[in-house]
Amino acid sequence: MSELATLELISDNISEEEVIFPPGDILSDEPPLESDLHREQIDLLIRLLKLWWRERQDFYASGNLTIYYSHNQKKSEHFRGPDFFVVLGTQKKDRKSWVVWQEDGKYPNLIVEILSSSTTAVDKGLKKQVYQDTFRTPDYFWFDPVTTELQGFHLVDGKYQEIQVTTDGRLWSQQLELYLGVYEGKLRFFTTENQLILSSEELAEQERLHAQKAEERAQQAEERAQQAEQEIARLREVLRTQGIDLENI
Repeated sequence: MSELATLELISDNISEEEVIFPPGDILSDEPPLESDLHREQIDLLIRLLKLWWRERQDFYASGNLTIYYSHNQKKSEHFRGPDFFVVLGTQKKDRKSWVVWQEDGKYPNLIVEILSSSTTAVDKGLKKQVYQDTFRTPDYFWFDPVTTELQGFHLVDGKYQEIQVTTDGRLWSQQLELYLGVYEGKLRFFTTENQLILSSEELAEQERLHAQKAEERAQQAEERAQQAEQEIARLREVLRTQGIDLENI
């Protein structure tokens, strides 16, 4: 029997529950995202937080990635795939999935679900219950990229309590120490001073505009200097026509 045939025979006689998965090598098993809006929103949140915390090495931020959390340490038993989640107090490195029993039992500190017509009921019901009772995730938010509905919850004595909206329409995350709010139809982060956290593209554009304004100011200053020199020359000429030589005064 060939080696390939032997492997196939062994595979057919071993149930999924009996398979021992190598540590740190369990692949994510999430379905494709429903729309460009969902993909772009998730990607934006990940990029923004990684850029804002670029000096930190003690967190993991990801999205649409499977979290395996079976108490029996089985891939096939319990798993969820939050659209965006952050784990604090862990190593900042790439992962194929988040396997709780391989990560010192850590669950996400914050989860954001991006609502859609097919997931809204689950996100607001079953997932909310799981994140409250099993994950014990302190901060849970959901956001609808179509209607821009935003709601958040913080875990208090084991139960989710709704986070009160600020006068600016934002929600405070105790875990991130940042506000979440809607800006130009997207879910974004804001500082405690209510400053929008910019993306790398926005920062580059901001720098470009600053450089452009500085160049415009320099050009305007040069034009004013030239106008002043021209005015001085004109006045000198007027005085000379009147027989006044400034150099002899």
